Amino acid sequence: MLSALVNSFKIPDLKRRLIITGILIAVYRIGCYVPTPGIDGTALAEFFNRIAKTQGGALFGIINMFSGGAMERLTIFALGIMPYISSSIILQLLTAVIPALEKLAKEGKAGYERINQYTRYATVLLAVIQSFFIALWLENPARFEGLRIVMYPGWGFRLLTVLTLTTGTIFIMWLGEQIQERGIGNGISLVIAASIISRIPVAMNQLFILLSPF
Repeated sequence: MLSALVNSFKIPDLKRRLIITGILIAVYRIGCYVPTPGIDGTALAEFFNRIAKTQGGALFGIINMFSGGAMERLTIFALGIMPYISSSIILQLLTAVIPALEKLAKEGKAGYERINQYTRYATVLLAVIQSFFIALWLENPARFEGLRIVMYPGWGFRLLTVLTLTTGTIFIMWLGEQIQERGIGNGISLVIAASIISRIPVAMNQLFILLSPF
């Protein structure tokens, strides 16, 4: 496997695609550490440490895994690629029940590109809705065991959060498309894989703590 990887760098076009893929994934991972404006990161980290010790942290753990830890830190990529995945599933289901979409699906590449464009629109809509409710959730200290997560709550924070998180999701979607066009493999799948792989050290550390006798 190592020799195959080394040999791949001897092919100019393949080498270029591998480098582009690596750079784009690195950009995604850097974005997972850029905080959303107006959030008290220390208070948020304390809250997630608390729920990690309870069964209530299971759902957050799954969401956090697919966002590569961005959800836990509430970064600009906190929504991750989930709105796009949800939109893709919704469009696939609608294709089976709406004749117009079914006709598009049978038109080949042109129809696929139209459906993909609808998926992008649906992604933006879902991201706006999700980010708005996340902003409302963050503003309520009762949801965080009395901890104040938002420094300056109000419509200014809500609009900024919607803009930040929605833009983050759009940027991730764009990165995935760029990887697919200019890099190697399915871009969205690689983004998801990078997110999951990034959580392996944390998972191993938690497992070590769990199994430790002291």
